[in-house]
Amino acid sequence: MSTVKEILTRRPVMATIRVTVPAGAAKPSQQLSPALGQYRLNMMAFCKDFNARTQKFKPDTPMAVTITAFKDNTFEFTVKSPSVSWYLKKATGVESGSSRPGHVVASKLSVRHVYEIAKVKQSDPYCQYMPLESICKSVIGTANSMGIKIVKDLD
Repeated sequence: MSTVKEILTRRPVMATIRVTVPAGAAKPSQQLSPALGQYRLNMMAFCKDFNARTQKFKPDTPMAVTITAFKDNTFEFTVKSPSVSWYLKKATGVESGSSRPGHVVASKLSVRHVYEIAKVKQSDPYCQYMPLESICKSVIGTANSMGIKIVKDLD
């Protein structure tokens, strides 16, 4: 239940914007300008804040960003780590998954890699309260749907 103070201090939300931006490389570009400009948000402020938050990641790592635009032309944003499929492709070194998952194996991956990917994904805002075992099962499911076989140890 919300308190009276919380209700009175809430700002009305104008829009929720989802974009994928490379880590540490946000700039007013073809991709970002239309998304932020139509809601009259300060693009340079977003770029500076985003680049400061994502400087610990390798450059050009695709980061999913959810921007909440308020009616007073202010915004808040949350940054999620890259998708599980991106991590799986980087760990296996393949460009894309299998065209026939379940029939053709695109690559193999060890359980240790799955655990490391799950540890990174656990820092996401939506996964921080999930048990690590559940996140590992989700990573294994994504790997299976991409045609990546999970093995105990890589030979």
